[in-house]
Amino acid sequence: MFALAFITTGCTSTTSGTTSSITTTSSATATSSTTTTAASNPTSITFAFTGDVLSHTPLIDQAKRTAIANSTTEIQLDYDFRPMFLDIKPLVSGVDIAVCHLETPIAPDGKELSTYPFFGVPKEITTAIADAGFDRCSTASNHAYDRGNDGIDATVNALLTTGVEQSGMARTPEEIEPRIFTVRGIKLCHLSYTFSYNGLTMPDETKWRSAIINTQRILRDAKRARELGSQATIVSMHWGTEKESAANSMQTSIADELTASGLVDLIVGHHAHVVQPTKQVNGIWVMYGLGNVLSNLPTDERWPINSQDAVIATTSLTISSSGKAVFEKPVMHPTWVDKTHGWVIRDVQKSLQSITTSQGLARELELSLGRTTQVLGDFISPYQSLP
Repeated sequence: MFALAFITTGCTSTTSGTTSSITTTSSATATSSTTTTAASNPTSITFAFTGDVLSHTPLIDQAKRTAIANSTTEIQLDYDFRPMFLDIKPLVSGVDIAVCHLETPIAPDGKELSTYPFFGVPKEITTAIADAGFDRCSTASNHAYDRGNDGIDATVNALLTTGVEQSGMARTPEEIEPRIFTVRGIKLCHLSYTFSYNGLTMPDETKWRSAIINTQRILRDAKRARELGSQATIVSMHWGTEKESAANSMQTSIADELTASGLVDLIVGHHAHVVQPTKQVNGIWVMYGLGNVLSNLPTDERWPINSQDAVIATTSLTISSSGKAVFEKPVMHPTWVDKTHGWVIRDVQKSLQSITTSQGLARELELSLGRTTQVLGDFISPYQSLP
């Protein structure tokens, strides 16, 4: 994994020619900083994107049990979510930039944990996210304000402590503004927005704490990113109709407007809790919804079985000789949350090829793969093992 030290001041751009500061997460609790020289003529950057990470109560309870069982190990954690991500770690850590969507805020220090409908989850989920190989998260969601400003502060602080950057929450007005980071000599910007805060209202004086979907605001931010030097701007959108595999009219109309602007180079969606289609709109790839990469859904008959399915989307970015950002057609890697064995995120195709996969688990994985294939078709490629 190519982990980075990102620029953290708002509306600024930091470049260093061919040299960049790189932060490598070597364990769940420690980071080290080194300096390296990037290629003078980079050709491409590889990415991985996932949908929602939702820490429901059963996952938290499982993380507590795991932490107690591992209490004699070198790393001491009150909650240990790391085993849930182990099966997808090779895929996530094998790209230059891996981005997840952290839907739930972290509980402020000294405050009680909480789950649905107002989440405040253990900070150790960010330890697991970092350990899996994620470099950054989108954080604007309908739950972003569940624990108020203190929850937003706790979330950003927890992520940064583990070496993971984020877009979508802010501790200061400057932090919500577009920020540029550089990977292999290519300048990037990642923006994050949500459709609502579930009826909660931010005071006017602190509305900068997160970002609501508004096309004028998004285009303003994307234009500012270009002015700061962004060669490729990625927009994460928390949108869509829950439980619906089809993109709704709001999604498609906003996608059309954003992609027609020439200011947005990739759109990554989540929130529906099921996989939604990926399409090219005005020449730009739009992944309408990647599903729940980690959750306890379905919890009852109100939730469809495909709320247990998700995909990890991989793609690569090349900057053409004319300066145009070109993202390759995304490749979708189906995942499925195995609640029976500890809420493990299964890499579906890898697990189906494993001789250790039981017949019962294989059947569940085959059904999940079939459901996901119905939505995404040839975006799902035959499984190829990593070298």
